[in-house]
Amino acid sequence: MSQERWDIVLRFLQGPMSYHGDVVCRGPVVRMGANPGPGGLRIDGYRGLDDRQAVITAYDGGTVAIAPVGVNQVRVAPHANVDWAEVQPIRGPVYLDRDAAFHLGPPGRGATLQFMECRRLGVWEQKQILSEASQAEDGQRPSNVKELDAKRGVPGWFIPATIVLVLMAATALIVPLVGEWRRDIAQLGPKDDGQEYYEFVTITDAVAPELMEGLNQPFADFVMVPNAQAAAWPSLATKPDEWDQRYLTYVQHSVQIHLGAWLFWSRLEQVAEEYAIVVQQMREAGLPEVFAAIPYQESRYRADVTSPACARGMWQLMPEVANRTEMVVRNCKLRGSTGLWSPTRKSPPINVYKNAEYIDQNAPMTSSSKCRIHSCEVDERTDVSLSTRASVALLAEAWNDAELRASGAVVQMTILSHNAGYDDSRFDDAGRIKTTNILHGYRKHLERTRQERAPDYYGQNILCTSPEDESMTCGGVIHRETQHYAYSITAQHMLAVCYYAENHSQKPAFQDWRKYTLGDGYCNRMNIPTVDQINKRAGAKK
Repeated sequence: MSQERWDIVLRFLQGPMSYHGDVVCRGPVVRMGANPGPGGLRIDGYRGLDDRQAVITAYDGGTVAIAPVGVNQVRVAPHANVDWAEVQPIRGPVYLDRDAAFHLGPPGRGATLQFMECRRLGVWEQKQILSEASQAEDGQRPSNVKELDAKRGVPGWFIPATIVLVLMAATALIVPLVGEWRRDIAQLGPKDDGQEYYEFVTITDAVAPELMEGLNQPFADFVMVPNAQAAAWPSLATKPDEWDQRYLTYVQHSVQIHLGAWLFWSRLEQVAEEYAIVVQQMREAGLPEVFAAIPYQESRYRADVTSPACARGMWQLMPEVANRTEMVVRNCKLRGSTGLWSPTRKSPPINVYKNAEYIDQNAPMTSSSKCRIHSCEVDERTDVSLSTRASVALLAEAWNDAELRASGAVVQMTILSHNAGYDDSRFDDAGRIKTTNILHGYRKHLERTRQERAPDYYGQNILCTSPEDESMTCGGVIHRETQHYAYSITAQHMLAVCYYAENHSQKPAFQDWRKYTLGDGYCNRMNIPTVDQINKRAGAKK
C-alpha cells in the first residue's frame, strides 16, 4: 500500500541554528540529534543532546508524531511560551499539531524547535514507517517508541495513559529535579552591592558551568549571527568552534561579576527608558542591538559626565568627533586661559593627552582636572537625542566598512571603534595614521598573522591582563584600555536583556527578549532581580 510522502518543516526557536529559518527535513522518518546518521537532522552547537535524541514520523496525509529515542528527554507543548522545566518528558509517541513546540534535552540545555507544517513530496511505502525501536541497531539503547498505525489515529488508551504517566512522573521525579535546578540558579544572582560596572576582569576565577554553557545562546544571537550575516559566512552562526573563544571567555567572566552586583541591576532599572530608546534606534538604523550597551559602559547612561580626556555626554564623545557629526560645541572656557575655544578639527590629535590644547599636561592621568574645559556656551554632547543620533552615524562608519564586515568580527570591531576610533586618517591633513584605530590595527594583525580574515582578531589581542600593565598594547595591536572594552559591553547587554525582559517586557523595545526568559532561555540560569527587590534593598539601605 503506497501513500504520498510528507516532508517535515521545522524551525529552531533559539540558539545558533535559529539563523537558518525554516528547515525542511526529508520524511517520512526524521531522526534528530547531535549525530543522527545519514539523512537525519544534525543539531550543531547545542549541549545536552544525544547522538540520536528523538525521531519524528510523518504519515497518513501529513499527520506527525514525535517520540524519544531510548531514555532521552523530549518535551512537547502547544506553544513555546512555557517553562520547559515544568513540562514532563514524554515516554512514547505524541502527535504534533501545527505550530506546536518541542524541546530536546534537559531544561536549560538542548534545543527548542517548532513544527511548522508537512509538505507533500513523492511516494513512500506505509509499511516502512517503523519506529526507532523496531529499527534499533546493535548496541543501541531500547526505545519506548512503538510503530504508529496510520489508519487508527490516536489510540483510545493514549490520552488517559499519558495523564497518569505525567502525574506519576511529576510527583516522583520532575518536581524534585526542578527544585534542585532552581536552587542552583538562585546561587547565580546578586549577592552584594558591587559596582555599577566593571571595566576590567580577570579570567583566573572559575565560571559556574551552567552559566558558561548557557551564554552560547546570547553570544550567538547578539554577536555571531550579525557577524555571520555581514561576512556572508553562515557557519559562524552555528559552529562555536569557529567563534572567538577568548572573547567569549572574557564575556562569561564579565557576566558573572556583573551578575553579582546589586548596584549594576539598580542602575539598569534607573535607565530603562533610555536603554529602550537606544535599542529602537539601533534597530531602525540596521545596527546590532548590542551596541545599546555602549553608553552604559561609557557613562552608565548619564548625560552630564566629562572624562579626563574631555569626552562628554552619555556617549562620551570627544569635542572634535562631535564637530565631525555636526554637533555644536562652541565657545568653551579653558581653565588657565582667558580666551574661548571651539573645536575646528574633525578628529582628536594623535596622542591627545600630550597634544590637545584642552588637556592639562601636569594633572594626574586619571584625574577629572586633566580636562581644561570648564564650560561651553553650547555643548550638544549632553543632549541625549542628538548625541545618540551622532553615535549611530559613527558606529555605522565601521559597521559598513567592507573590509571589517568580511572579517567575521565586525560586531566587536565596531564596538571597539567607539573607544579607539575607526579611521581618523581620513580627517588628518597629512593623512597620518593612528595605529590604535581599529581599521589600521586589524590590517596590521592580518599582516602579522598572514591571514585573509580574522574572526578571532579581538581575542587574540587581549594581551594586557592586569590593570598594572604599562605597555600600550602588551605586544598586540589594540590599546590596553580598548582591550577590556568590548567584552564588558557584550556582557552588560546580555544581562540587560534578561532584566528588561523580566521587568519591562511591556515596552516595545523589550518584547522580543521575552523568549530568553521562557523555557530554556539563557536568562533562566540566573536569578534576575525584580523591581520590587531592587526598591526594597534600596529602601533598607537608607
